[in-house]
Amino acid sequence: MRGLRKHARRFPGQPMSFRDLIGDVFHTVWAHKLRTFLTMFGIAWGIVSIVLMTAAGEGLRKGQQDVSRNMGKDVMIVFHGRTSLQAGGLNAGRPVHWVDPDIAVVRTETPDCEYVMPELEHSTMRTHSNYNDAAFMVTASWPQFSYVRSIGVGEGRFYNWQDEREGRRVAFLGTDAAKQLFPMGSSIGQNVYLNDVPFVVIGVMAKKTQDSSYDGWDTNKVFIPFAAMRRDFPDKPPGTPLDFDQLLVTPKSVQQHEACKHELRVALARMHHYDPNDKQACPIWDTVDEAKAFQKMTDGMKYFLGAVGIVTLFLGGLGVMNVMMVAVRERTREIGVRKAMGAPSRSILQQFFFEALLIACFSGGLGMGLAYGICSLVNLLPMPNYFAGLLATWKTGLLATGLLGTIAIAAALYPARRAASVDPIEALRYEAGG
Repeated sequence: MRGLRKHARRFPGQPMSFRDLIGDVFHTVWAHKLRTFLTMFGIAWGIVSIVLMTAAGEGLRKGQQDVSRNMGKDVMIVFHGRTSLQAGGLNAGRPVHWVDPDIAVVRTETPDCEYVMPELEHSTMRTHSNYNDAAFMVTASWPQFSYVRSIGVGEGRFYNWQDEREGRRVAFLGTDAAKQLFPMGSSIGQNVYLNDVPFVVIGVMAKKTQDSSYDGWDTNKVFIPFAAMRRDFPDKPPGTPLDFDQLLVTPKSVQQHEACKHELRVALARMHHYDPNDKQACPIWDTVDEAKAFQKMTDGMKYFLGAVGIVTLFLGGLGVMNVMMVAVRERTREIGVRKAMGAPSRSILQQFFFEALLIACFSGGLGMGLAYGICSLVNLLPMPNYFAGLLATWKTGLLATGLLGTIAIAAALYPARRAASVDPIEALRYEAGG
């Protein structure tokens, strides 16, 4: 009943100004501090809960995506195969090996593909420096290999086209390979010996986390130009000087992925005389398809967390609605006094509307600030692999604020409208809890 003396000075007959209305709103909110706190706590807690929940889900999705992309950027790895279908009078079961002339033909006949490059590997090569011995995979390709396979440069540089054209004996080391071969410090400019052939170290890879590989972790490799590998370490029989291990192909865009893969299969089948539909003759590890499957998994996780968030909001909304409805019902007698003094129903509803709006906006901002503050503090900590931190989105916070705010306003206006429509005498007879 506090604040009725102020209403007595204003009624009857005088319309309430906006300034008076806001003053009454703040006065009433302050007079019912416990109810206001409970309502604000319900709204803020619901917002914090759903923002943190969706932020954790987004951080997990982004972390998994980043690690999976460390394998390569929409790359297709085309391995040797063996025919499983008869074609052109040739029996099934023939081995198929890729050779250097295939590259130029594939590049010409695959307009939807961006990069086509060979990869040649040696896993039995003796590797040592002046400080230590080791056994690492030695990989050779073209300079775009670093982009296609997400090989970041931590120190120095990756080999370039001039190194490739001149067949320079230069090497780029994975992070673990550099630590083992040069435990005393920087390896740039020093020699690493591959089967006793000296190569100058020109760069070291940046730190990298992988969750998949077709030939070992990149951190444990030595990368050299394709021309140097061909010249210094030719294949032994039954291999030929023109064979290479796998073909790396990327589409110009994700939308052109299927067209690129079809053109690739057709071109290789024509050159090696097998059926283009024979997938065993041309096995392809398609990271684009893997990314699509991973996207479906993360979408499922997102929908699950969204469903949990909706339930959380619903429960929070029930709590807010109960508090608001009880608060308004307990003020039925106050509403009757104001109506008896001449206050129109519209001004009573306006006051309850602005009270609920003030509570919703203030608690919404408080919940958003608290949620984003928690996310920021957590993101200062070192994150484990496969988790990018708590990545909150404004859309989620605003949606939660709008939904809970709407519930609070509706829960305040519905009983207030009913109380304002009751005869003042009946309203004055109302006893809280009765």
